[in-house]
Amino acid sequence: MATGKTTTLTFRIEPALKEALRIAAAREHRSLANMVEVLIRDYCGRNGIAIPEQDDLFDDAGNRTDTENKG
Repeated sequence: MATGKTTTLTFRIEPALKEALRIAAAREHRSLANMVEVLIRDYCGRNGIAIPEQDDLFDDAGNRTDTENKG
């Protein structure tokens, strides 16, 4: 996975799910954040959801572009 700009994602989760995530991350020697990223990439791959390249998310001036209408 390429390293680049990152963004913050904050969400609430049931304690039991967080514990399951912690166990899964520990088994894979990953951080919680990296485990969430792996799970999202896996889900998207299995469900035909394209993950845009980081360069496609921002224009030359660094402004966010609309990825919803890109095919």
